[in-house]
Amino acid sequence: MYYYVKSLQYPINIRNRNPQLAKNIISQYGGPDGELGASLRYLSQRFGMPDQKSKATLNDIGTEELAHLEMVGTLVHQLTDGASAEELERAGLGPYYTDHGWGVYPQAAAGFPYNAASMAVKGDPVADLTEDLAAEQKARATYEKLIDLCKDDPCVVDVLRYLREREVVHFQRFGEALNGVQEKLYKRNYYLNGGNNNNNGCGCNNNNR
Repeated sequence: MYYYVKSLQYPINIRNRNPQLAKNIISQYGGPDGELGASLRYLSQRFGMPDQKSKATLNDIGTEELAHLEMVGTLVHQLTDGASAEELERAGLGPYYTDHGWGVYPQAAAGFPYNAASMAVKGDPVADLTEDLAAEQKARATYEKLIDLCKDDPCVVDVLRYLREREVVHFQRFGEALNGVQEKLYKRNYYLNGGNNNNNGCGCNNNNR
């Protein structure tokens, strides 16, 4: 069960309406490396973790990504709030306005909607945590590109920098989780030859080969 705090994780107060920035930033709402995919990925992967510590890490970070989804949605909303249909059209959001009006819809900057095919869940702890490390780096890289595009609006850049730094923290925590999982698995799954150097573990004698 989740407990919802009725405030953003980081304050957002955008002073200047800018639909063009919103068109780019929305990729972190529903794009392939965005917060929606991240939250669903981690909250789904947690069930395949071998211990409570790694499960808790995925649960914590997956929940925080939901908070980041709320933040990105707030950015998109504030950047388009009060914009006319003509302003949205000039920003390249005419098709978006046609389908969604002033709503916040999960899609990439290129326009295609969120697709769960971008969400990897293998049920293998090492594979999943390695995927998560890459996901956090891709998200960090996306935020850095957005910062470059938004550098003329310090209010937007401030929020994006905060989100970028959280991706770095998540990367570090996933690295710690991966180390812990590998240590646990390697202790449990090691292979002996039964004390007989001529036995390869399957009942065969190497000398007979």
